[in-house]
Amino acid sequence: MLFNSIDFAVFLPIVFAIYWVIGAKNVRYQNLLIVISSYVFYGWWDWRFLSLIAFSTLVDFSIGRLLERNKEHRKRKMLLGVSVLVNLGFLGFFKYYNFFLDNFISAFSFFGYQLHQNSLEIVLPVGISFYTFQTLSYTIDVYRKELDATHDIVAFSAYVSFFPQLVAGPIERASQLLPQFSNRRYFDYNDAVLGLRQMLWGFFKKMVVADNCARFANEIFNNSQDFNGSALVLGSLFFAFQIYGDFSGYSDIAIGTARLFGIKLMRNFAFPYFSRDMAEFWRRWHISLSTWFRDYLYIPLGGSRGGTSMKIRNTFIIFIISGFWHGANWTFIAWGALNALFFLPLMLAKKNRINMNIVAFETNVPSLKEFLSILLTFALTLLAWIFFRADDLTHAFQYLNGVFSPSFFQVPNFDMNWKFFQTIFFISVLVVTEWFYRTHEFPFDFQNDRFKVSRPIRFLVYVILVIVIVVYKGGQQEFIYFQF
Repeated sequence: MLFNSIDFAVFLPIVFAIYWVIGAKNVRYQNLLIVISSYVFYGWWDWRFLSLIAFSTLVDFSIGRLLERNKEHRKRKMLLGVSVLVNLGFLGFFKYYNFFLDNFISAFSFFGYQLHQNSLEIVLPVGISFYTFQTLSYTIDVYRKELDATHDIVAFSAYVSFFPQLVAGPIERASQLLPQFSNRRYFDYNDAVLGLRQMLWGFFKKMVVADNCARFANEIFNNSQDFNGSALVLGSLFFAFQIYGDFSGYSDIAIGTARLFGIKLMRNFAFPYFSRDMAEFWRRWHISLSTWFRDYLYIPLGGSRGGTSMKIRNTFIIFIISGFWHGANWTFIAWGALNALFFLPLMLAKKNRINMNIVAFETNVPSLKEFLSILLTFALTLLAWIFFRADDLTHAFQYLNGVFSPSFFQVPNFDMNWKFFQTIFFISVLVVTEWFYRTHEFPFDFQNDRFKVSRPIRFLVYVILVIVIVVYKGGQQEFIYFQF
């Protein structure tokens, strides 16, 4: 079920009403309703994959209980291994089986051996990368004795399958989200209103900015051989705002929806395109995944505590695995490796944590140095996005060859029609609005001391946003991260 669909527009009010009218009497009723609703939400795509979520839930719930009862280190380690094997085994089969098979056969073909290809028609379950990492965080935390194992299967099922963030995050930690399902929730009008505002902004980013950008990004990337360098730069720019509006828009809708049910989800984006270096960018982009890899892979590998060679090794491991997490294609691995190259000089020079504060915090005008740093970081991000969006490595390098050609200095040979300038306008609205509200979690919460907005003006803003979304939406398109 898509957030930007009529189905969801009907589904959400019904679940919301039942939840607070009937479910509010008992926390177990609340959790049971969340589980049922989440399974309906997920099963809307393909009910057959509900068995995967159910099986993963039962496995990790049982392993958590066994970890609690077993004190012997060897047995605990074995139980953790079972959880990792089961979860990553499913993820590996559905997402990477054909990738590894195709590359295995290609490797033998290179040496003159022809193997019979037996690829499978595997349908990738929506959101498997997200809920797999979420369940793994639970067993790892219980294994580390940082979290007590839960004895409530309904609460644990709600934690695994909570529908707002089930298919594209944020990837929640068990230590942060699971306890919320152990306590009864009470309706908070102010929090619900805040959630609706965040959802509204998320719908604007997704349906107006991202979906309109997608039209131009797809046209340019799918026909890149027909465009000159400056037009190809436009294609990368459109994709940058497509993926940002799409993914951060999903996160805003998910976080806002969760607020309606009295659940707090972690922030997943913190205005990353205002970053002054690549280290800051990765602290602000897909925060739930970045911190997951940091805590469950980077730090256990030694983090930045070792020598230079270990720091370089760990950095490349994290970024390459992060890239591979996004999809079974060498383009994602190249994207991860390229970001590692961008990040390494900062880390080796010990400058990866110099921009921890909000840019231009005391004023709304950045300094010349800050402005140039933001432009450079954004340019590097655009360069990396080319690999992320390209069909394969050959396409990516051909695209880059077109960008870095004399035609870069020519007028874009692209049809700049009314729709083009309309999309540029909406991108500008997004950038300007988020710049002025960069000190807050999201725009239009109207709680920032800098902006005292009267109730009539607020209502007018909501009405205008709704009208813009209805009139200028770019078509009902799936969220990009559903494929990951």
